Order: sequence, then C-alpha cells, then structure tokens
Amino acid sequence: MEEVLRVINASPGDLTPVFDAILQRAMHLCGAAFGGLGTWQEERFGFVAVRGPQPLMEYIANKEVSLGSRDGFSRVASGECYVQFTDISTSELYQSGEPYTRALVDLCGGRTTLSVPLAKNGSVLGVLAFFREEVKPFTDKEIALVKNFAAQAVIAMENARLLTETRESLGQQTATAEVLQVINSSPGDLTPVFDSILEKAHGLCGVDRGALQLYDGEYFRAVATRGLPDAVAALLREPNRPATGELRAQLLAGARYAHSADLAESEGYRSRPPSSKMVVDIGGTRSLLWVPLRKDGVLLGAISAGRTEVKPFSDKEIRLLENFAAQAVIAMENARLLGELRQRTDEVAELNRCLEARVSEQVEELGRVGRLKRFLAPQLAELIVSQGDEKILESHRREIVVAFCDLRGYTAFTETAEPEDALNFLRE
Repeated sequence: MEEVLRVINASPGDLTPVFDAILQRAMHLCGAAFGGLGTWQEERFGFVAVRGPQPLMEYIANKEVSLGSRDGFSRVASGECYVQFTDISTSELYQSGEPYTRALVDLCGGRTTLSVPLAKNGSVLGVLAFFREEVKPFTDKEIALVKNFAAQAVIAMENARLLTETRESLGQQTATAEVLQVINSSPGDLTPVFDSILEKAHGLCGVDRGALQLYDGEYFRAVATRGLPDAVAALLREPNRPATGELRAQLLAGARYAHSADLAESEGYRSRPPSSKMVVDIGGTRSLLWVPLRKDGVLLGAISAGRTEVKPFSDKEIRLLENFAAQAVIAMENARLLGELRQRTDEVAELNRCLEARVSEQVEELGRVGRLKRFLAPQLAELIVSQGDEKILESHRREIVVAFCDLRGYTAFTETAEPEDALNFLRE
C-alpha cells in the first residue's frame, strides 16, 4: 500500500503510473494472472490499464465493455460490492457467447474471476477486474485487499480530478486577467480585445477555429476570426443574414446558445445556400458552438468555437465560452462609454471656443463704443456698433442745415485748456 501511495504522491494528476502500480501490487498479492482497471464511460467500462496475457490485452485494446444484465461489470455497476465467478467457463455468460467472456476463457484460459467497483459516495466510477487460470476462488481476505486497492484508485482519481479542476480554474482566471489587461491597455480599440478573447477562449476549449461577429440589428459581420480558411473568413467579414435552419438563427430567437454536434449531418445543412455550406465543405468544421453577446436582452453579436472532428461541446466548455462572451460585451460597453465621453468632451470644448469668441467680440464692441463716444454722441456711437457697419462715417454728400453759434470767450479758453477739457466742454 505504501508503494502505491508513493506513486500517487509522485504522479499528481497522472493516473497511468498509479493504475499500473495498483494492478501490479494487487495481482502479486492475490496471485491473479490478469488485472484490468476500467472507468465508467457512457454506459460502458473502458479499460485504462491492463496487465496479463498478451492475447487478451490485444483483444481489449481500445475496446469498451458493454454492459449486459448478468455480467460482473453490470452487477457492480448496479451496486453489488463485488462479483465473483468461481468458474466463468461454466457460466451462462460463456454459454450464451458473450464476447468478452468468450475471449477471457478461449484466448487466455480464464477460470475464476473477480470484479470490484471503484465507488465514491454511491456512484460507480470504474471497476477492478482479475482472473485466475485455475478454478480457485478469491478468499475474503483477498477480496478485502482488492477493495482496499480500489479505494486507493478512487483517491487517485479524485486527486487527479481536483488537480485538473484547479488547473482549469487557474488557466481560466489567467486568461480572463490577460483579456482584461488588453481591454485596459486598448481603451476604445476593440480589435486587439476581440483577437485576444478568441485566442484565450479557443485555447481553454481545445479548439483552433472560430469567429467573433457583431450584429447591427439586421446583419452579422465578423470582426475577428481564427483558424478559418481565407475564403470562409472573408465570407464571414461581409454583412450577412443567418440562413433558415442555421445555428445563429436560434440566437436571434433568444436561445442561450446554439450547438451542433455534427454540422454535416444537421437537418438544415442540405437546404442551405452554397455560401452557408462553405463552413463545412471548405472550412471542414463539424462540431460548432455559437454563444450570443447580449446586454439587457439585446443581441449585440456572437462568438463561435468549432472543431474539425465530431466532438460535442461539454457544459463546462459552453459556460467557458459564455464567460468570454460576457467579457466581449464589457469591452464593447467600455468602448461605447468612452466614445460618448469623448464626444461630450468635444462638445464642451466647442462650447468653450464659442463662448470665448463671443466674449472677445463683446469686449471688442465695448472698446469700439468707447472710442466712438470720444468723438460722437453716445446714441450715434451705439447705433454704429449695433449695426456692425461703420460706412455711416465715410465721406458722402448730403444737403444739410447747419446752425453755428459762437461761444463767448471760447477761443481764449481753448488756448489755455487741455484738449480733453475742451472736448468735454463741447459735449456738455
């Protein structure tokens, strides 16, 4: 047991050496000729580690064991704490021709078999299976020993799961922080933000292609693409409407996301126009996921992730892409607010320029009025300034009546008075 625990501690997140060590020690202590460790994979057990005769190992390589109603795997999957066949060659399974049982007996001479579940909180995660080449039942002590090894396998699987989740969470947080840095360093410029979002989202989802499109209420248009052939990328950059049955049409109808496990086998594929088929025929995209960019229920665009293989996107990957879609919306909202702020700043600056020009004009008018009042009646000076036209002061001919009155002693007064005093005297 200590040896297995050392392998677990020395291989954080890597289950292959752990499973191999578990099988090796368990087979040695129980005297088994074969050992296999399978994990639960969609109604089947798939072997992830095997030790034993080469013919059987070659038979089960890359094979999944389907569950019947009577075999040992099905019975431990349904809750039995262990299942033992004293002589599998005399069992109904062998007589009925069950393929795995036939191979076990006919290829390797298997007789006594033992299956023990890998269980956690009532859920079966996998199975430990052993057989002997002789009819020799496993003792209670040996069964307890195998159960102990099964518990260690569960511990290793749980450690690996937690480590994987921690790494994924750290990777997602790092990617999110890097996108936010791009948003902060590119205020108002969305191109590097969209490129960064696609790169980080695709990297964490394990895909190499996709696009980020904006929606103006009528047309979609790609503003960033990644991994797509030039012809497909150019098509997506042109304003386009979703064809009938296309995934993006589901987003227009309010869907949380639009997902196709295999575009080439989808109902709407054959009825689509040739331009829509380019994604599959030229781009080679099979599994595709679209996630909307929404704000307050309004569709602003969509982000996609695609695979060239038929491999549906998991709930975790969908949530991941939704997180990056939310970041794209934040960047767009920041750019919009910054644009409005810049527009308001420009408007205020223009108002200030107009106000300064008006004040300057008023100051100039006051100066002109002051200068004209030195030589003209105040009413006439204000009239000239208000009309903004001094042509009235230009030389011209008119018939006028002049009454001249001599002022007694004025000549003697002006000879001794200052010019300003003489002008003030005349004004009065």
